[in-house]
Amino acid sequence: MKPCLLPILFLTTFLLSCNPERVHYTTELKQEMADSKIKRITNADLIATVDNLGGKISMVIQKELATQLQKTTDPVERAKLCQLANLPRTKAIAKSYEVDIRLLGSADIQNKTLNAKEREILDAYRYSVGQKQVPISNIQKINDTSYVYNAVVPLISPICKACFGKDTLPFAVWHIGFQKREVVRRMQSSKKK
Repeated sequence: MKPCLLPILFLTTFLLSCNPERVHYTTELKQEMADSKIKRITNADLIATVDNLGGKISMVIQKELATQLQKTTDPVERAKLCQLANLPRTKAIAKSYEVDIRLLGSADIQNKTLNAKEREILDAYRYSVGQKQVPISNIQKINDTSYVYNAVVPLISPICKACFGKDTLPFAVWHIGFQKREVVRRMQSSKKK
């Protein structure tokens, strides 16, 4: 009678170990394991990836905002658009890439919630735009875990007039905040392809 009990015990153990919850977390577990692997990534690699992603993201969201601003003359709707509300593509990008997207202007030079480096960059951008120079994009390492990509919106864009037209110098700058962990993930997924 004991020999029959052994296969039943193995079968019971096997069936109990098949937990559907375990299957549910497989993708998350794989991602977590991939994130915890030791990788050699230089600061130059990180900066290049932030520059590439920031440039692509800023072009897409700038096009979306400009297009939506041209569709309406309602000041309330335009103000919402300038706050990046009602922009589905921008929201989707922010969620997908886990980035902080904001549209900044002259008033933000005094904004104490922004990093001091970024306020200095905004002041330099304002000066460049006032001198009729074309400023280039900028990447700042805010701390060990975050980077900010800034890109100036061209003055001829409807964004400058619609969102910052009341300023003495209506200029706009995209703020795209990246988390280092997400940048590394993007680097790894692009290398796999």
